Amino acid sequence: MKDLTVIMEDQPGKLAELGEATGKAGVNIAGLCAMVGDGKGFIHILVEDASAAKQALASAGLEVADEREAVIVDLHDKPGAMGEIARDLAEAGVNIDVAYTIFTGVRLVILTEDVEAAREALDGNGAAG
Repeated sequence: MKDLTVIMEDQPGKLAELGEATGKAGVNIAGLCAMVGDGKGFIHILVEDASAAKQALASAGLEVADEREAVIVDLHDKPGAMGEIARDLAEAGVNIDVAYTIFTGVRLVILTEDVEAAREALDGNGAAG
C-alpha cells in the first residue's frame, strides 16, 4: 500500500474535494490522517493504486507532495499494543516519521525512511504492505 501526502489550503470543503475526486475515480482510501498548521491542511491517504489516486487528485487540482511505501501492522486491541510496536522499531533503530490507524480492523500505518528494517523488526508482529 502507498501513502500519498496532499497539502492544501485549510478551508471548508477541501477534504471533501479530495474524497470526491478519489471516489469518482473508484479509488478506495483505506486509511487517512489529516491535520492543519500554518493555514495548510496536511493529508495522508493510504491507497492500493497510487497511480490512479494521483491522476484523480491531479484532475481535481490537488497535488501529491509525497508518495511513500507504508508498513502496515496488525495490532492487538489492548492497552500498550502501539507502545510494543514502537519499542520494537526503536530497538531496531527505525525512526517513525508518521503513524496513523487504518479504517479496517485494528491496524497501524507506519511511514519511515527504513522500510526494510521496520519490516524485519516487526516480523512476527503482523507487519504487511
